[in-house]
Amino acid sequence: MAVIKVENIEKSFNGKRVLKGISFKVRKGEIFGYLGPNGAGKTTTVRILTGLIRPDKGKAFVCGYDVAKEPIKAREKVGVLPEVSNVYPDLTAWQNLMLASQLYGLDKKTAERRGEKLLKEFGIYDVRNSKVKAFSKGMKQRLMFCMALICNPDVIFLDEPTSGLDVASARMLRRKVLELRDEGVTVFLTSHNMDEVDLLCDRVAIIKDGKIIAEDTPDGIKELVGGSVAVEVRFDREVDFKGEKVGDRYVVYTTDPNETICKIVEFAKSRGVRIVSINTRSPSLEDAFLKILGEVA
Repeated sequence: MAVIKVENIEKSFNGKRVLKGISFKVRKGEIFGYLGPNGAGKTTTVRILTGLIRPDKGKAFVCGYDVAKEPIKAREKVGVLPEVSNVYPDLTAWQNLMLASQLYGLDKKTAERRGEKLLKEFGIYDVRNSKVKAFSKGMKQRLMFCMALICNPDVIFLDEPTSGLDVASARMLRRKVLELRDEGVTVFLTSHNMDEVDLLCDRVAIIKDGKIIAEDTPDGIKELVGGSVAVEVRFDREVDFKGEKVGDRYVVYTTDPNETICKIVEFAKSRGVRIVSINTRSPSLEDAFLKILGEVA
């Protein structure tokens, strides 16, 4: 069952086409990663799906509701965790949470019951009466997650949910995302953290210049790299080497790592350069992401 359905959406701002006829579906209880470089159209897509703006062409549905025609009904089913903090620093955690519940139209008794449960789950119940301006980034992020979940949503949009967090907070939030998936909640995740996307997502779509250029499982996306092994090599100086440059290393994707390594050694000898380090690994989602963005027009 498709909980999110996007059909040939187009959107322009000041004459510039930001979305160029994108289409995709997200199933119930699925974690869907939506990836792309800055300016690719990710934020515009999310703003359309959450009813903040209307598409110029095409249709988008969330939980069966046309987001352009029935935005309020669609938003009642949705929780949103934005990248930029949406908490009021001079209010307490409890006041922020109750304000969010009022925006969703929850009655006081339901809001208080859900609020208490969420704050305990996220480990910030003991500071519920403290003003948010004294909170760390991790504590604010936990509170924002609680605010997104207070309506008991069928779909939750997460924008860089663990960016800048300490290891413990990031791990706890990832665990909560997986729990939501297991409870049947659909998660729409935008992130630049490829390791996190690989860990969490059931499927991913990559958008570039307003067009979706790849859509598959994380493992399926990795297979698009074209080789089963990545060979990384670092020389003692800059050379004209036919490999993908990543920082001070070169990466070559291959199905025959032994032959590739032998050729790299021969290349180093012929150019009079030293190999500082060389190793093999499986291609990562980040490898595939960068390769797809570089090779698809």
